Amino acid sequence: MSDFMNSNLCYRGPAFWSYGFRPFFFSAAFFAGFAIPAWVLMVTGDYDMKGVFPPRTWHVHEMIFGFLPCVITGFLLTAMPNWTERPPMKGAPLMLLLTLWVAGRFAIALPWFSPFVVAFADGAFLVVVAGVVWRELIVSKAWNRLPMGVLISLYAYANLLFHGLWMTHAAVDVAVRMALTLIMLLLALIGGKIIPSFTEDFLTEDAIPKQPAPFSPFDGFSIMFIGISGVAWMISPEATGVGYAFVFAGMLHLYRLSRWYGWFTWREPLVLILHVGYGWLAMSFLILGGAILGIGVHQEDALHALTTGAVGVMTLAVMTRASLGHTGRIKHAGPLTVIIYLLVNLGAMLRVFGPSLDLSGDHSLTLAAGCWSGAYLLFAIGYGPILFGANLEDA
Repeated sequence: MSDFMNSNLCYRGPAFWSYGFRPFFFSAAFFAGFAIPAWVLMVTGDYDMKGVFPPRTWHVHEMIFGFLPCVITGFLLTAMPNWTERPPMKGAPLMLLLTLWVAGRFAIALPWFSPFVVAFADGAFLVVVAGVVWRELIVSKAWNRLPMGVLISLYAYANLLFHGLWMTHAAVDVAVRMALTLIMLLLALIGGKIIPSFTEDFLTEDAIPKQPAPFSPFDGFSIMFIGISGVAWMISPEATGVGYAFVFAGMLHLYRLSRWYGWFTWREPLVLILHVGYGWLAMSFLILGGAILGIGVHQEDALHALTTGAVGVMTLAVMTRASLGHTGRIKHAGPLTVIIYLLVNLGAMLRVFGPSLDLSGDHSLTLAAGCWSGAYLLFAIGYGPILFGANLEDA
């Protein structure tokens, strides 16, 4: 621990490069804020990007393998020092890692590169991130965190598989379903760690006698069942049994969520939003299962319950809390943060259920995109000074 403390004290560079959450959270928010409107312009025919992928493929790839890995990297680089008691990545290595991520975005967006060059430039980022995670876990002997290394490695493989399938003119759907399954598992694992912990802190401070249930074999089974359902979905996405499996997974995770007593946190949106995000995860299983069974929304809209709902809400919940807590600020959601939470939830609801309403397709998509990307732009604008500025205790 002393090496960790001394490393932080010795760093004298710009605050923005002092911790992984700063550049990666800001970059992810900035990217999401502009990539989604760009996608809407492509769909409506007002903008034509000449990159390696057609518009829909670009959108799918950049949200699953571009935007989200940026957020996950910011989270991991911030959480790993607590897991390993080793100093965080900062300074030049952090700059180089972000540059690698940016290079992938430009390689995909610009028309100058071959599919092989694009695959190398984009695929390298998650491979390097996986290597960093494994190095930290092995050196510190943090064996209890090995599942995180496995999941990130598989995520990197899913991205490479996506590029490989594209270069051979094969459908990329299996790579997308693999990545989405890994995202489900990551949200369940990370959410299952931080949500009960932060909720317990809040309930204790508020003198509320209820406490979230500790991790139990039920939690392990509920996470394992996501993996089972996801693998079956990868193999046979339209199978009736897969639909029922996802419905059962949704019921399991709604019950898991209820054991954390999130309704007692209504006075602090910074904690409540974590429960809302996990609720989206559980509901995404139910909605996707229903879609496979022919009940409710179309399967493509159902997938957005996971991507715009669970991913969108959970990432902003983690980004806002970490940005406040790790810069020495009070962990409280002010008016701007509450607006961010409302916008991302409204955007998700419109994206999932909008096509089923009387709104025209373009209107529904535009409204959903405006709310969802607006939430991330507000984060970049409102939290940018926090992420670029010094910690309060250092000011």
